[in-house]
Amino acid sequence: MGSGGFMLVLAAVPDVQFHKLRRAAGSRFTVAQVSTWDDVLTGIRGRPVELAVVDPLLSGHARSQEIERLRVLFPSLPLMLYTTLTPRTAGVLLALGQRGIQHAVFANYDDHPSRLREVLGQEEARSSSRQLLDQLADALAPLPSELRWVLEEALRSPGEVQTVGQVAVRARVDRRTCERWFTRVGLPSPRHFLSAARVLYAHRLLQDPGFTIEDVAKRLGYAQTKTLQLHARAYLGLTAGEMRLSLGSSEALARVVQRFLTPLEARASAS
Repeated sequence: MGSGGFMLVLAAVPDVQFHKLRRAAGSRFTVAQVSTWDDVLTGIRGRPVELAVVDPLLSGHARSQEIERLRVLFPSLPLMLYTTLTPRTAGVLLALGQRGIQHAVFANYDDHPSRLREVLGQEEARSSSRQLLDQLADALAPLPSELRWVLEEALRSPGEVQTVGQVAVRARVDRRTCERWFTRVGLPSPRHFLSAARVLYAHRLLQDPGFTIEDVAKRLGYAQTKTLQLHARAYLGLTAGEMRLSLGSSEALARVVQRFLTPLEARASAS
């Protein structure tokens, strides 16, 4: 189950569907297969999964309960159904549709590569990292495109890109050039940017009841949960527990953008 710098898709589907999905995903997605519902939960909690593709027939019987549980535990995680259309699955699909899980692809019916890619793309737009990137687009816009790409990768795979040095290497510049780019557009240091973005991502994940603070710290590459607690205090003025209970996503974003991700001149004129 290897993951690269692209969106990680967890596929709880049989082998034939997995291979079709992986071929359709191409280089834009990394697809990791799991074979049990327990493995689905472990994968979501332990790895940067952004989208889950699930088959109600995974256990051999058509069931909606495990997928409904995923929706309750991880409401922000986009779910796509990829199953075989039979009388057994029809009732399950109806129940899941009432839960808001409506994107379905049917094996040997409409699972041609272009259709699979289309549905993956639609669900990708709803992922936490994509929404966060869209919200940070204004702050990132003045930076060179090669640096923006690396910062987007840092949000997708926060465990892999954590330091200014790692950003510079991936952007193929030296560290001082990287820091100069930020200074030139009036943004705080790349280190602050990475830390603030990770706190925002942690805040998003903590809105899902299925994640503990420890899960989120591990998923976002913090060596210790205590570091996440310190960053939550520094960037949001809250403990991780308070962050979960007392701040909506738009409020958290506004607080971090205003204090850390707004160019200095704009901050000066606003005060």
